[in-house]
Amino acid sequence: MYLKSKLSWNVVIPAEKMDIKGLMLQKAIITRLMADFAAKKASKDLGYFLAVTTVEKIGEGKVRQQSGDVLFPVDFSCITFKLLNGEVLEGVVHKILKHGIFLRCGPAEKIYLSHQKMDDYQYVLGENPYFMNEKSSKIEKGNVVRFLVIGKKFMEFENDFQFVVTLEGDYLGSIA
Repeated sequence: MYLKSKLSWNVVIPAEKMDIKGLMLQKAIITRLMADFAAKKASKDLGYFLAVTTVEKIGEGKVRQQSGDVLFPVDFSCITFKLLNGEVLEGVVHKILKHGIFLRCGPAEKIYLSHQKMDDYQYVLGENPYFMNEKSSKIEKGNVVRFLVIGKKFMEFENDFQFVVTLEGDYLGSIA
């Protein structure tokens, strides 16, 4: 699910980037905000950070005594992407293992579908392994699969999520 959020972050501008001209300073603040935003990647509450949409307000800078750098409070709006339990989504298969598959959906790459959560699908070994069911529906690398999110975990150290999904339900599975 895509979410629109309003956030307030502190942006630190090194002393050497300070300029008397206001536009250059504003550019430096926005550039640093964008870099910090991209580096953050995700948060437990908001999901994956996708884009800064508007900068609402840049507050008055405060000089840090030790370094001379200036800290600016910045209010901005952004778009995030968060997978929610119970949500039906589509993802692309990027890895097939004997015990399940890994999917990608937007910025989420650690979406695991266990073979136990794929009704009637059997693993078929080969140079390009795949899963197939009795109705000849095939799940192979590159296929689009519709799934239901049943669990998630945020990993603080990696600033990323892991998801567990299922095909148990109506209209879920490989999309041909």
